[in-house]
Amino acid sequence: MDPSAFRALLQEGPLLGDGGLGAALVDRGVGLHACFEDLNRTDPDLVAEVHRGFAEAGAAFVETNTFGANRFNLAKHGLEDRVAELNSRGVEIARRAGVLVVGSVGPLRVHLVPYGRVSRAQAFEAYAEQVSALAEAGADLIFIETQSDLVEMEQALAAARSVTGLAVAVIATFTRDDRTLLGSTPEQVAARLVELGADAVGVNCSEGPAQVLRVAAAMRGVAGDTPVVAMPNAGGPSRVGTRILYPATGEYMGEFARAALAAGVSVVGGCCGTGFGHVRAMADALAEPRQPVLEMFQPVEPSEGAERTFAPTGLQSMLRQGRFVVCVEMEPPKGHSAARLVAGAETLHEAGADVIYVSDSSRARLRMSAWAACRLIQEHEGIETILGFPTRGRNLLRVQGDLLAAHALGLRHLFVCMGDPTQIGDYPAATDTQDIVPTGLMELVSGSLNSGTDQAGTSIGEPTSFVVGCALNLNATDLGRETRLLKRKIDAGADFALCQPIFGMEPLRQLRKAYEERYGHLTLPLIVGAWPLLNSRNAEYLHNEIPGITIPDDVRARMREAGEDGE
Repeated sequence: MDPSAFRALLQEGPLLGDGGLGAALVDRGVGLHACFEDLNRTDPDLVAEVHRGFAEAGAAFVETNTFGANRFNLAKHGLEDRVAELNSRGVEIARRAGVLVVGSVGPLRVHLVPYGRVSRAQAFEAYAEQVSALAEAGADLIFIETQSDLVEMEQALAAARSVTGLAVAVIATFTRDDRTLLGSTPEQVAARLVELGADAVGVNCSEGPAQVLRVAAAMRGVAGDTPVVAMPNAGGPSRVGTRILYPATGEYMGEFARAALAAGVSVVGGCCGTGFGHVRAMADALAEPRQPVLEMFQPVEPSEGAERTFAPTGLQSMLRQGRFVVCVEMEPPKGHSAARLVAGAETLHEAGADVIYVSDSSRARLRMSAWAACRLIQEHEGIETILGFPTRGRNLLRVQGDLLAAHALGLRHLFVCMGDPTQIGDYPAATDTQDIVPTGLMELVSGSLNSGTDQAGTSIGEPTSFVVGCALNLNATDLGRETRLLKRKIDAGADFALCQPIFGMEPLRQLRKAYEERYGHLTLPLIVGAWPLLNSRNAEYLHNEIPGITIPDDVRARMREAGEDGE
């Protein structure tokens, strides 16, 4: 069915879909951790029985048992070479139900860059492989569903468009705070998918009918004439023994269907826990539409909520105004006494420093927490600080907890970097975990925490107001790679860059030229490192032993000639 035929079908009235295929299979004895898609090969009659039950209950379409039939998910079961077979069989089995067949395409269940290692191109290829198999087998429509990453949705839609002319709906799932797992709002998801030409947008699964209706209404507000899909779970799940139970009754799901229709939803159905009885109740409700009676399905005007706002920091104001910034790096003390740290900060402040950058575990050496050092400097000397925040050594849970703690302490400026490996420091056997790369952390801060949610989409109460700095190596030997990284960091939300020390202007000129030839004018403020050399021995040590520092030959020759007067 092409997009125009799909639109014409929806003009005849709302389209009712099926319910939770996976839950129905579990109810019939399939293990929770089994590969459901392999049942298309090993027990097709069981799958057909479920499809038939939904069709007899009144569903106008059934979704194929191919939700996880992509190469990444199937590889977990050793079935990655059966993508085409399992998808094709899924369509053939669903066709027995005698209603429209929707090719079900779930998420890849892997993380895309920058949160994981799967590239956009790899995601595109996986989706194209699955959708092509479904289309060639004769699916009537394609539903790309239960998606939580907008970038992945973009690749999935583009892949589907590249291999089929069938109508394609893209359907997201949301956390209890009405955001996707990666922090996108319903409006952002719908607007982007409409922009990319999805034939329908919508919401499925999530926390239950009331939330799905709320999200669908928000999508409807920005979708224009693009149809909206709403297919919730039958309420929130609970586990009883080996069974997963869903509390919503058929009557409740019927009320949801009426409310969805009143809200302008074009395609209604169910997801996890929605059984034959639920679908039958929804079919009856759509056949006799009336105003829903349950309070949670009544239209509610959004309440006005006051959001806390933060004044710009001194550093932030200087960067916005294009003013020259003097930043000095300090290391936290090796012990618990901070007297020398605070005294040094006082001297630098009086000498004209605008901000103090406090490094964290530089060279993987044990020192006081950089948070405490920043807090003490700000509290005792009144000068702003930049908190060094390496991603190395922190899992994703700790990263976010640490960031919230930093913000609570009044630390608004972050310098996000990879950090030095523990092998080179005092504790080479220490664990060196890293759940997120620097660009991913910048996106997390700028896109989630500064918008009021964590990485899982859960509200943190009120947004943070971090100003995020990134690393830039002006001495990089591969300027093409360094400029690509810089562009990614800017796109991820970097507000400024801290650069390794240079000992002449040429590295800065060369990097700026390389960046602007590829990406246009470089507007990101750069805080460029300058390191006063003490003597020739100091210069040779830095040049030969400290990664990222390159001292030109003529400068090192000057230091040698100066002898004891090098400083």
